Amino acid sequence: MEITEILRHGIVTEKTVRLQGQNKYTFQVAVRATKIDVRRAVEHLFNVKVVAVNTIRMPGKPRMIRRRGSAPRPVEAREWKKAIVTLAEGQSIDALKA
Repeated sequence: MEITEILRHGIVTEKTVRLQGQNKYTFQVAVRATKIDVRRAVEHLFNVKVVAVNTIRMPGKPRMIRRRGSAPRPVEAREWKKAIVTLAEGQSIDALKA
């Protein structure tokens, strides 16, 4: 898996902005990416030192598809993976600052 395929995009919510105060940044990553892959990608793309990586598999939630002229039907959304990356003291990622 190439480095550019691992990180999908950064996640910026109220909770993740609070975590940035503790040097923790949150990304949506490829489902097949490992912690080592995420560490290498962040270090390579942002030129920072990663201390720890925590990953979480987010399950797909049921959704209803409604179309004109047909009955609504349930569809399962895709699961995705979230990574919380802790950086070394004094380092930051400016692209995710809110």
